[in-house]
Amino acid sequence: MSQSTALRGQGALQDIEQIKLFETLVKWSATVRRDCDLAAIVEEAFDVTKSGIPGPVFIECPIDLLYDEKVVRGWYERKSGQGRGLTDRVTNWYLRRHVDKLFACSPVSVKHAEKQSIDPFSVDFRDVDAVCKRICQASRPVMIIGSQAALRPEKIHVLSDELKQLEIPIFLAGMARGLAGPDHPMQFRHGRSSALKAADLVIIAGMSCDFRLDYGRQISSDAFYIAINRSKADMKQNKKPDLAIQADPCTFLLAMAGRLECGPQNPVISDWTRRLQENETRGRERIAQFMDAQTDFINPLYLCDRISRAMDENSVIIGDGGDFVATASYIVQPKGPLCWLDPGPYGTLGVGAGFALAAALARPDCVVWILYGDGAAGYSVIEFDTFVRHGLPVIAVVGNDAGWSQIAREQKEIFGDDVGTVLRHNKYDEIAGGLGAKSFFVSDPEAIDSVIDAAKTAAENGHPVLVNAVIGGTEFRKGSISM
Repeated sequence: MSQSTALRGQGALQDIEQIKLFETLVKWSATVRRDCDLAAIVEEAFDVTKSGIPGPVFIECPIDLLYDEKVVRGWYERKSGQGRGLTDRVTNWYLRRHVDKLFACSPVSVKHAEKQSIDPFSVDFRDVDAVCKRICQASRPVMIIGSQAALRPEKIHVLSDELKQLEIPIFLAGMARGLAGPDHPMQFRHGRSSALKAADLVIIAGMSCDFRLDYGRQISSDAFYIAINRSKADMKQNKKPDLAIQADPCTFLLAMAGRLECGPQNPVISDWTRRLQENETRGRERIAQFMDAQTDFINPLYLCDRISRAMDENSVIIGDGGDFVATASYIVQPKGPLCWLDPGPYGTLGVGAGFALAAALARPDCVVWILYGDGAAGYSVIEFDTFVRHGLPVIAVVGNDAGWSQIAREQKEIFGDDVGTVLRHNKYDEIAGGLGAKSFFVSDPEAIDSVIDAAKTAAENGHPVLVNAVIGGTEFRKGSISM
């Protein structure tokens, strides 16, 4: 909502250039200028937000178009007064004409978004056959699947089943986590950069070569690189593919699975899989070492392990935080597809409560968990009021280390100063409890399991829950800050 159309630029409440503020952040934006434009603009907005690469849109709607004509005319008449002077008569005439235009059923005044040429639910089978041929010829293939593969929820379980049949080593990222289930033998979680450097075929479906893949530098120059992406720009970001395929990754992978006949069963592939498994084992051993380390309060890796073990097949995981959530992404494993949602590559902390609200409403039969860093919890812990009012039994666990640890770790090493990164072991449990939720405090590792069990019981009884878990620090993610 924006200020009244007649008062734009005169210092009214919220009189700012909203379109200019949002246009760099959204796919498309529009201002409603006539009452009969509103429905058409909203329809256009829904069309744009779902097309191509789904993303946010912004509609600016002046306050005087949110009410019916009679009410608005009454407002303007009261504001204009009953003066008889020339200035008053001109002002009254102008305001009447202004309202006439607002409620004139004119043609739609919005500039329609340019439709993307991609038809995401069709594929070129020549591309499918080319990829299948490359897979059959490769001795060291690896496939990375990103969030775009989860954009067709009606097909997601079919894709999950098909991926489990493909004997190609895969790494999952973003919302694609969980696609292969928790323990598929060809899914790897550790040693991704080593695998990319050694592979002779790299397929990246549904994500770009951004900071998460070291801007493409992790991919061997000798490897044949295939990119499958809805976005032509993202497909070629930072590293030019040898084969670029603009298509919906879910649709393309399903088509590929239906036509791939070779199956990497030869001894060379077996040797490659063993190499990746050795990397996986080393990664797990490293986690185990950090998990066993003594820390103040609770070891964060140990906490994540206990949370993961407590989750069942019906759990949806929302991550909202920096260091704690990044740690959890290595340890807390979604049990199936569409069970993991986090701030994404933009790192938009504070989205956790909103994501959890949507997940709890969209999937009422699931248990929704929020994994909060304590910094991120500060943005949206007040939404426990909303959870309570709407009876949404989410379970939030705050990894409370009294700091912005992801920033502090490198900042202290580089600058020798932790300024701006220090928080307190705040009583987030008391905040949630004061809003009507069930809340728990835990700082003793021995009490974790009993507290989590109590939290699950409270959620089963219909209560939103917050667990304030005081954790210590480790060097598990040292050097991980992205530049």
